Amino acid sequence: METIIMRGKPVADAYRQGVAAKIAAAKQRGLLVTIAIIVVGDDPASHVYKDRLVKLIESLGGAAKVIRLPQDSTEEYVIGVIKKLNRNRYVTGILPMMPMPEHINSENVGAAVSPNKDVDCLNPQNVGNVFMGRSPWAACTPRACMATLEHYGIELEGKSVIVIGRSNVVGKPVAMLLLKKNATVTICHSRTRNLPELLQQADVIVAAVGKPCFVKPEMVKEGVVIVDVGINAVDGKLVGDVDPAVANKAAAFTPVPGGIGVVSNMMVMDCLTRNV
Repeated sequence: METIIMRGKPVADAYRQGVAAKIAAAKQRGLLVTIAIIVVGDDPASHVYKDRLVKLIESLGGAAKVIRLPQDSTEEYVIGVIKKLNRNRYVTGILPMMPMPEHINSENVGAAVSPNKDVDCLNPQNVGNVFMGRSPWAACTPRACMATLEHYGIELEGKSVIVIGRSNVVGKPVAMLLLKKNATVTICHSRTRNLPELLQQADVIVAAVGKPCFVKPEMVKEGVVIVDVGINAVDGKLVGDVDPAVANKAAAFTPVPGGIGVVSNMMVMDCLTRNV
């Protein structure tokens, strides 16, 4: 059996042309597609992500408006900035970088983003529509998982899928998207009993637990499909939530780095242009 390495770049490239075409068409109508990125404080990961998004939108022909706010900005002030951007007709989409500083309620910030400018499914209205099966516009990482599986021809209907992780940004929404594809989905987490035994039964595993190399080869069956969402820094290197040795048993897997993260950025751009 030849293992399929589900690299992210071909998936992102498959979306690039369509997104760029939408941006070009909007520009011909006099609209410059623009994403407003709000960064509060000096979280290094947020700044790295922001820089990547700015580079990506500019490469697609759009623009980025970066709003840098001090670490001690109040929640009310941040929400006030978002409300101004909601009313700004020159801003196509809004992305507040998470996590916010501890004194700011991230859920309140997300709820302040206008639903039609919400590019990462932070507004509860958009979240609810995803959970009701009314909208495909989930957060960028769950959508990246689904886009990758589809690109590489992984059949989900009737398959047993285990999602490890129950976060609102990955675990729960990706479970909803998998259900919409008629997969049989189990969500596991830190309190799940007999996790190795459950994983042994899975046809597909989506690992979003945030623990480096958590899933070991002895936990999975031959021919499993692995979607590794984890990005963990260990000894100066990036590793996923799945031990690289699992690849020897997998029919297909996403590498870390070079997998889901690459696609996630393009999913932001795809959502940005959904109403253009």
